[in-house]
Amino acid sequence: MPRSHPAESRARLGRRHGRSPHRLPRRPPTAAQARSPTRPGWAWWLGAAVLLAAALLLATNHSHELAGAAQLLTQVSPPKLTVALAAEAASLVCFAAVQRWLLHAGGARLSLKSMTALAVAANAVAGALPGGAAFSAAWLYRQLRRRHVGQVLAAAVLVVAGTLSALSLFILLVAGALTAGLGGPGGAVLRPALGVAGLALSVGLVALALFRLPGFRAAAGRAWTRAGERYRRVRQIEDALMRLVAQARSVQPGLRPWLRPFGLALLNWAFDIACLAAAIWALGIGIPWRGLLLAYALTQIPGSLRLTPGSIGIVEASLATLLTVYGLRPDQAIAATLLYRIASYWVLQPIGWATWIALTFRARRPAPDRTGGPDQDPDTPH
Repeated sequence: MPRSHPAESRARLGRRHGRSPHRLPRRPPTAAQARSPTRPGWAWWLGAAVLLAAALLLATNHSHELAGAAQLLTQVSPPKLTVALAAEAASLVCFAAVQRWLLHAGGARLSLKSMTALAVAANAVAGALPGGAAFSAAWLYRQLRRRHVGQVLAAAVLVVAGTLSALSLFILLVAGALTAGLGGPGGAVLRPALGVAGLALSVGLVALALFRLPGFRAAAGRAWTRAGERYRRVRQIEDALMRLVAQARSVQPGLRPWLRPFGLALLNWAFDIACLAAAIWALGIGIPWRGLLLAYALTQIPGSLRLTPGSIGIVEASLATLLTVYGLRPDQAIAATLLYRIASYWVLQPIGWATWIALTFRARRPAPDRTGGPDQDPDTPH
């Protein structure tokens, strides 16, 4: 009996099970493919190009103010500019300290020096591309995993640090609106901001009241249990979060210790505001204290969208306009904005990319692929 060719056998087997002999089964994506960040598409680049073109057009229409700003920039006081640079450095250290505290609460041990280096490098990545925050978060996540931080803890640190930062900025926005008064942008910001705060407080109180009812709590527990039985991912997330909460409580129990990372998040913004104030001071201009906080906080909202690399053009136009509203001449506002951006963005870019190169290409053994906290990684230093 003649022996059939292996290819013919595979073809008959494929026909027997209803599959085409020429179609191979699709392979699942690898871990690297599954974790790769979403790249900004052509819409991001088109939007960035339009915004940059608008900024250039605006600059040509205000050439007289730009010439005056350039004249002011030649009169900068170097000692006062050093104060602005020191304030920006302190801002980055405070942001790194927030992430370090969260890692410590989860049982991971990283020095403030190492965390600051990671924050400086991640800041450079975030400022290099439109939508760079996604690349920055993915890079920082990988760096934490290389340092034997568990998957859940690394992701939780990024999310919680971002939440604390957004909450502290919202508080500064409300404080700035109260300081600036109801006239001008202050009134336009204060009313909706207080409305949002009131709505969030109402929702929180309603949720707290409902969960104090035994019947509602039992129904919610049954629904979550059924979801966990049906979907394995829900059960894995629940187990990982329970481990993370247990680790955090074992290190820092209660609510009071969380005031420290929240205070550090506030200081992150406060030192950045101090950098702006010092930049104005270095130009020999009177600082518009009444509207400075609101102008800064309002600028951070469109700036955080990263529609252009480092929000170039967006931050400059927004901040210069708001400083003009609160008392500075156009040439003074432009000069102050440019000097602030030099201290808070342009100086940090080469430093951050040099740090990124050193950290990225340093030979390190990857951490084991676990979903729990750092206590589950066998090589985690304690």
